[in-house]
Amino acid sequence: MLKETMLAKKVWAVVGANQNPEKYGNKIYKRLKSKGYEVYAVNPVYETVEGDKCYKDLASLPKLPDVIDMVVSPKRSKEFLKQAAELGIKYIWFQPGTYDDEVLTLAEELNLEIVLDCVLIATQD
Repeated sequence: MLKETMLAKKVWAVVGANQNPEKYGNKIYKRLKSKGYEVYAVNPVYETVEGDKCYKDLASLPKLPDVIDMVVSPKRSKEFLKQAAELGIKYIWFQPGTYDDEVLTLAEELNLEIVLDCVLIATQD
C-alpha cells in the first residue's frame, strides 16, 4: 500500500513546518524527527524550526526528500507540487485540509503519488 511505502522512506520535507508547538506543522516535524526520519523544514517565513535550519523552498534543500508532507493551505500547495515535480520528488502526503479538487487534479497531472491522511495518526505507536 502506498501509505506504507511512503512511511518506509526515511527522508522527508515538511512544507509548512513552523515554530508554534500548537500547530500541526510543528507537531508533524517533531513527530517525524522523533521517529528517526531525516526531516527538513520548509517555510519561507522562518529561519529555523525546532533549532534546525528552515528552507524557503524545495529547491534550496541540501538533500532531495523522498516524501513531502504538505501542511499548508491548498492555495500554497500548488506551487510546492510544481517544485516537487520539477525536482523529481514523486511522493506527496497531504494532511487533512491541505488539498482541494484543484490541488488533487494538479497532482494527478504532474504524475505525483499521493496519500490523503494525517501523518500523526499514521506514525503513532
